[in-house]
Amino acid sequence: MPDENPNRGVRLQKILAEQGAGSRRELDRRITQGRVQLNGKTAQPGDRFNPGDRLMLDGKAVPTRGLARPLILGLMYHKPAGEVTTRSDERGRPIVFDSLPRCDHGRWINVGRLDFNTSGLLLLLNHGELVNRLAHPRYQIAREYAVRVRGRASDAQIDAMLAGVMLADGMARFERVVDAGGAGSNHWYHVCLREGRNREVRRIWESQGLPVSRLIRVRFGPLRLDPGLRAGACRPLRPAELNQLLNETGMPTLKAGGAKHAAAASRSTTTRGATKSTAKPGRPARRGRK
Repeated sequence: MPDENPNRGVRLQKILAEQGAGSRRELDRRITQGRVQLNGKTAQPGDRFNPGDRLMLDGKAVPTRGLARPLILGLMYHKPAGEVTTRSDERGRPIVFDSLPRCDHGRWINVGRLDFNTSGLLLLLNHGELVNRLAHPRYQIAREYAVRVRGRASDAQIDAMLAGVMLADGMARFERVVDAGGAGSNHWYHVCLREGRNREVRRIWESQGLPVSRLIRVRFGPLRLDPGLRAGACRPLRPAELNQLLNETGMPTLKAGGAKHAAAASRSTTTRGATKSTAKPGRPARRGRK
């Protein structure tokens, strides 16, 4: 397994993330909480794993013999509005994980978040390192949204959102704004940006006095929301789709044998709610500006 400096071992967070134990941020927290043991002793931040070491998480052994590349699995989930992207909610609201099938290899980790009132494409993987890269600003992964706003943007407002606007947490901009039509007081646009700050799309539109009345994520990186997947449903990611995500982040792709294994494991994962519908979120594009 490659690492920045193999002579010093591999960071514990990386080993655990690649075994599907959680995201790096979450694993940092678990190490700090004393929930990870290395060779029978409580692990410390900065500890590294070397071949032959014994690793435990929450009292259970982590399989690391040979450091075989873990099986990578993923889900495409059509998140409905009215769910939170978290494992628990103090207010008792529905959570996305209640709608997902069990992961037999590690556990599902969401790639970024969609807020309570936002619907659309949410990717979930069992591979923490891949999740970390897809969500990290360094990799500039494109996110595309269908947006319905109250009112219609002027050319000056669109130019401002393309050039960049100052928000409370810094500058933000759309890479592309495409007019998708509309009638009455509401108008649809498709927008693309390459980061995922909290409520960023909504805040950019609000900076122009145009409140968002509906927001749907339709693409993340190379993958588009399957038009046959109804809200609240999910399906396994195909090996070719997993390879697209691996390519986007510079990680080794699945070889023929690994792809077959992933395909077999995907078939054992229940597909929930796939339909033959061909309806697509938003309206067809009519005018584009780059």
